[in-house]
Amino acid sequence: MKTGLTVTTPTLMIQSTSLSDAAGRAQALQSTLVSQAGARTPVKSDSLSTTGIDQLRAALKSSPEIRPEVVARGRALAADPEYPSLQIIRHISAQFVNSPDLSNVASES
Repeated sequence: MKTGLTVTTPTLMIQSTSLSDAAGRAQALQSTLVSQAGARTPVKSDSLSTTGIDQLRAALKSSPEIRPEVVARGRALAADPEYPSLQIIRHISAQFVNSPDLSNVASES
């Protein structure tokens, strides 16, 4: 049975290159790959060192929970009528005004 499909050989659309061209491109590609491979830094694996944990725990245990110098500074700042400065108050106020309203985010979820 004959179908209506006819196959024709298309004319050559892509010009072939000579062997010398192909060899030159292969060498250029190889030299590019070699130069890129040399430029890469070795991959470092992640690691976790726990050697300082014991020292940190000891330092935390040796320091008091309530430090008198910090309490004194807090009291001095609370008694200072110029603290916080007007510049600080304006900066914090601007952050409040410019922050997104998150009050109805939980109800939308």
